[in-house]
Amino acid sequence: MILVTGGAGFIGSHTVRALTEAGEECVLLQRRTPEVPAHLADLPVHVVQADVADLDALLAVGHKHPITGVVHLAVALPWPVTGDDPIGDTGRAVEAFLNITRAARAWGVRRVVSASTIGVYGFDGTGALTEDLPLWLGYTHVIPTFKKIFELLGGHLSAVTGVEVVNARISGTWGPGGHLPDPFFAAPSLAHAAARRTEPHLSGLLAPPHAEDALDLLYVRDTGRALALLQLTDELRHSTYNVASGHATSNADVIAALRSVEPGFRAELPSAGPRPQRWLDITRLREDTGFQPRYDTAAAAADYVDWLRAGNDR
Repeated sequence: MILVTGGAGFIGSHTVRALTEAGEECVLLQRRTPEVPAHLADLPVHVVQADVADLDALLAVGHKHPITGVVHLAVALPWPVTGDDPIGDTGRAVEAFLNITRAARAWGVRRVVSASTIGVYGFDGTGALTEDLPLWLGYTHVIPTFKKIFELLGGHLSAVTGVEVVNARISGTWGPGGHLPDPFFAAPSLAHAAARRTEPHLSGLLAPPHAEDALDLLYVRDTGRALALLQLTDELRHSTYNVASGHATSNADVIAALRSVEPGFRAELPSAGPRPQRWLDITRLREDTGFQPRYDTAAAAADYVDWLRAGNDR
């Protein structure tokens, strides 16, 4: 059985589906409820209510279920930074990550796939971002900062515990169940507007979007499948993998794809002129797991709009 922390969430639920389709049973770790979430009710999944910060509760999962692998997606970070005890919150975030490895070691688990982020890259130029690039160590945001810390801790723990910790640097991800608005990129908000035939509301983004703004954008069904492959592939030659499409997608590209589904869709974003094009190199992921994205931008747009028009909120 594969334990998926955050398995009811956006990326987690698609990872659970991909693992189930590959023939694996999944145990979902949820903080708030022991109930199977409605959007996964069609799957033979098990749900345990526990918090990764509670080591005893986490270890108890392995007494009830024979856990053979872990995909760690739960957000255990001091974010948003609004608490009265920021130092204590920081310590609890680190302990939560350590607890995952403690439990994996106690259960005899061979591999933990741990979610990292495209945000760890500080590359300021144009071109492909490879896993071997030196990472910028400046502070910009709590999420990439802690993900870099966890990557380093994962490397140390892999060396001293016998548990293989694999970092999955996940690119910009959109699709069914996603964030609305996503504060970092416009694609989800654009898709919702196209599906509902309304003007897009983009005020929730951290920065005003432009037509040329681009990032490596991966459809969430592909993201879940890539994470499942990283967990299930017998031998991995590296400790860090980009989980991405392997190319840059601009807001203009997303709008064009949505217009192919909804010709009346109008979203006029201002131009900022030529922008640097950066994307994540997925050579490692492709060579070691056989992963290839199944959804290009047009297929992703069509699938997402269909999903939203079927009555789903996000």
